[in-house]
Amino acid sequence: MIDPAQRIELAIQNTLEQGNGRHCPPLLTQAIEHAVMPGGARVRPRLCLAVAAACAGDANTAQQDAVIADAAAVSIELLHCASLIHDDLPCFDDASTRRGKPSVHLAYGEPLAVLSGDALIVMAFQALGRGAATQPQRLVALLDILGRAVGAPHGIVAGQAWECEQNVDLARYQDAKTGSLFAAATMMGAAAAGADHHAWAALGDCIGSAYQIADDILDVSADPTELGKPVGRDESLGRPNAVAEYGMQGSTRKLRELIDGAIATIPACPGRARLCEVIAVESQRFMSHALDRATAA
Repeated sequence: MIDPAQRIELAIQNTLEQGNGRHCPPLLTQAIEHAVMPGGARVRPRLCLAVAAACAGDANTAQQDAVIADAAAVSIELLHCASLIHDDLPCFDDASTRRGKPSVHLAYGEPLAVLSGDALIVMAFQALGRGAATQPQRLVALLDILGRAVGAPHGIVAGQAWECEQNVDLARYQDAKTGSLFAAATMMGAAAAGADHHAWAALGDCIGSAYQIADDILDVSADPTELGKPVGRDESLGRPNAVAEYGMQGSTRKLRELIDGAIATIPACPGRARLCEVIAVESQRFMSHALDRATAA
């Protein structure tokens, strides 16, 4: 059986090949590939597949459910990549690097950065539509979850827009900019398997909040070469940041509380025990760097 990491990469590559056909402008194809491949930790799609596996029940529909889950995972990751492209633009963070290489607007120019981000947003919904076409009821739920996670009033677009406001509530800002896609990952994983997705929002919210606090800690304490992107951007741009609000000790305390509390939010499901193990390992994996840096700071 193909492991989740391989499944995600294969599904993403297949989606890009369908979207970047021979009639696509070559530079646009290159800019999209630059933004998506190779990827980062793929935390959101991995979470989506883990929840889908935990909710899976009927072995007779396992293959069909896997196709839908893969489509859901890909759509989340493509939207995440699109948000990174736009977030790095000069009008927002003006970041020169992403994932250890030049950001898209530096490598291909601002017009292609905007367009490649737009193309990935559309591609995400196309991938979801194709993958879940055989299950219209699930597709409706999946599209609704994804749309809410991206747009206004609570999605990543709204999260980015909060940066344009003078007065920003940290929790509301981070819930939209970061937490919304994590909540979508857990909810879409459940919906892809035909389970009730509403009960899974809390897990995504919890992990998303922890991930954002970890990112805030790294923004004030990490080495940019090691992190693969600029640091200190929140302070220089006057953006909300957990460390600025709670201090380093307060931020690390909240981070540990969220990591510990994530397991308790997992609803009853056939694979709950295994999912608890996965969440514990994955949480420690992507949080440990921040905790180490916070201790050293």
